[in-house]
Amino acid sequence: MKWKESDFKNGIKTIKSVLIYGPDAGQVDELCDNAIEILQIDRDNLFSVDSDEFRDKQDALFAEGCSPSMFGGQKMLIISNATDSMAKQIADLVFHPGLCATVIVCAGELRAGGGLRSMYENDDNVAALPCYTDDARTLAGLIRDTLSASAGIDQITPDAMEYMTTHLGGDRGITRGFLTKIALYVGDKKIVELDDVEKCLPDTSASDIDDYLYSLTAGYVPQTMTALDRLMYDNVEPNMLIRMLNSHFKKLLTAVVDGQLPRLFWKVSDKFNRAMKIWPESEIDAVLMRLNELERQLRTTGMPPEVLLRDFSLKLALKTTKMAARRRK
Repeated sequence: MKWKESDFKNGIKTIKSVLIYGPDAGQVDELCDNAIEILQIDRDNLFSVDSDEFRDKQDALFAEGCSPSMFGGQKMLIISNATDSMAKQIADLVFHPGLCATVIVCAGELRAGGGLRSMYENDDNVAALPCYTDDARTLAGLIRDTLSASAGIDQITPDAMEYMTTHLGGDRGITRGFLTKIALYVGDKKIVELDDVEKCLPDTSASDIDDYLYSLTAGYVPQTMTALDRLMYDNVEPNMLIRMLNSHFKKLLTAVVDGQLPRLFWKVSDKFNRAMKIWPESEIDAVLMRLNELERQLRTTGMPPEVLLRDFSLKLALKTTKMAARRRK
């Protein structure tokens, strides 16, 4: 069956397996953690495998899932980074008559009609829950609800809200982390203002992230690499930046193909408009595929993530300047 996020809290107690998938990896991780908390899964009853080790650990996965816990309590199996090519083996596990564990399958973007989505959407004993990146409307609601619930924030000024909705939303985990930080920063003041937001955005200054993302797609090589140097110096996770790049290029794709401009903070609007003139749809699609490959390389090659990200960023920024030059001719 198909679920919305509102179905999750009560539904997870009544179902044998759920597929949590989509481009918002932070929300996928958050819901997986919520399932562990809601079902009160003890660490000894948790068994997790990644897609890269799924084939080698299939027998162990079945053994864990089809045997009662030695420690009492409910078991949970988590399969991370699942793909459609694993659908048959996952179905064999989920629908095994001896299964006595809850199975959480986490994945990135999956095509409609693919093996995993078809299996989970079309059976009443399992559910599929998509995690799409928050748009301006849903993000504003998330910001208000979270700050009100966690810190009793009475007011968010319009310019502060605009700044947050244009800089957050690509990853639920990043958004939650920032909101926790700003709630602590504001404290007893109970009002969030633009100055508060600018000082707290996330783990590093917002200007460094903006300089990196928007300078790269506009073809400003020195600005791109200087911003990336600052981000690396501040220990920003390369994987987080790749997710933000993915979201940024998807916004650019929507603008180029459909003419739907995202809400942009005034400081970056000129660079984004320049990028729209440089980037054709085919090149954006190619970058999105390359970002998926880059994220896989971070997990599997053993190469330092900073090296992979710097190499990718420099090559792409240089390519952008060449595309811009060709457009001017």
